[in-house]
Amino acid sequence: MAVVFTDNLKKIRSFLMDNIVTIIFVVFMAFGFYASDGISVSSFLSDVLTRFFRNGLLVISLIIPVIAGLGLNFGIVVGALAGVLAIIPIRYIALNPANSLALGGIGGLMLCFLLALPMAMLFGYLTGKLYNRTRGQELIASLIVGYFAEGLYLILVLILIGTLIPVAEGHPMIIPFTNIGVRTSVDMGQHPSLIRNPELEIPGMKYAMDYLWRIEFLYALILLAVCALAFLIIRRILANRNPVIKKSSKMVFALGCAVWAVIILLCLHGILLPGGVIFHFGGGGSFTIPASPLIGVGDIPAVTGLVIAAFCLFTTYFTRTKLGQDCRSVGQSQHIAKVAGINVDRTRIIATMFSTVFASWGMIIFLQNMGTVSTYTAHRQIGFNSVAALLVGGATTAKASVKNALIGLLLFHAMFIVSPSIGRYFSGDEGVGEYTRSFMVYGVIALALGLYIWKDRKAARDKESLEAASEAGQKETG
Repeated sequence: MAVVFTDNLKKIRSFLMDNIVTIIFVVFMAFGFYASDGISVSSFLSDVLTRFFRNGLLVISLIIPVIAGLGLNFGIVVGALAGVLAIIPIRYIALNPANSLALGGIGGLMLCFLLALPMAMLFGYLTGKLYNRTRGQELIASLIVGYFAEGLYLILVLILIGTLIPVAEGHPMIIPFTNIGVRTSVDMGQHPSLIRNPELEIPGMKYAMDYLWRIEFLYALILLAVCALAFLIIRRILANRNPVIKKSSKMVFALGCAVWAVIILLCLHGILLPGGVIFHFGGGGSFTIPASPLIGVGDIPAVTGLVIAAFCLFTTYFTRTKLGQDCRSVGQSQHIAKVAGINVDRTRIIATMFSTVFASWGMIIFLQNMGTVSTYTAHRQIGFNSVAALLVGGATTAKASVKNALIGLLLFHAMFIVSPSIGRYFSGDEGVGEYTRSFMVYGVIALALGLYIWKDRKAARDKESLEAASEAGQKETG
């Protein structure tokens, strides 16, 4: 009995240490929501989902480099800059008074994706070559390459555009009077469905992907819950028939089914009884079912969600391909991978290129949702925020998955919403919330890296102790 208790205690301790960052964020989010007075459930969920779909692909772009042993790739800033550089010429052409092309809507956005692809591939190739030259110091190299790329980008948009690169006189995107450099803010333009006067306004790319197809939140959630519940049941049946498929415990299976069943019931409540209902009894008593707190949550951008889901499936599928297994082998041990005949340098470069391309497309999705390109600052926090979100989901510098990315996205951006409430609760000043956000971003990264180093050293000490004990046992036997 004591042995079982000790084993369970070790499992609990191991679970807490492996998920300490996630647990801290759950506690912060719960406390922030409790401390906030003006945040309703519907508005909170609407803001979280908006941020989720806006930043989804940027966080997913970090997974493949982690698998390949490159660690946390802050160099996705280079990919984000490729996305911005793709948008600038498309918007320039669309806003040129002497031009008859209307590069707006989904067509203009697709052109941005196509234009960003070769740039991101080139940037990713060069960044991968740099990582191979700085082997073992990829984290620092990725930070520096982001700042270096930003310097070259600023030279382009501040000096070269208008001098070496000719522009139209008086173009609305170019700084007036000097006619050199791009304005601080570039408008993505309104979505065609939002334009009131088509004869005067030029269609833009704002919400170009988000507005292609939108689904009411409750219907989207019930569809997701039904699919998840069906997946759990089918997987359980297949696991009973095929021992190769990993089978979860009965408690975990029952808990998962119960959670998704409750979500289905909550959705049905909101759909069938949107205003609540009062039941009256013969004795004068009554029973009230209140209106669902999920009423009022914003519609889901279905196409954006499907794109993110497609990249999640691709990342999962990629890990099972020959190239994905090569990346995993390189991430575990470059020496053993090289002995096995894997081209280590080439594999690392390909992983970096994937990350950079994903980040460039993620930046375009991000900006079409924002509706405005902050020419000189839009890319700056992309790396830190995305890395922090991945770490919040339970990832480390050596291990990451799609599950970590999705959980981290929800928790991290939920914290962004409630952090002003936390700041106001402790200081009485809501403006302190902005500092709380910065503290959480950098604090999460520092905590996760510190824990990883501590665990690595502890594992090394345990290994040395086992080796020493084994040698002592062999001497005694001899």
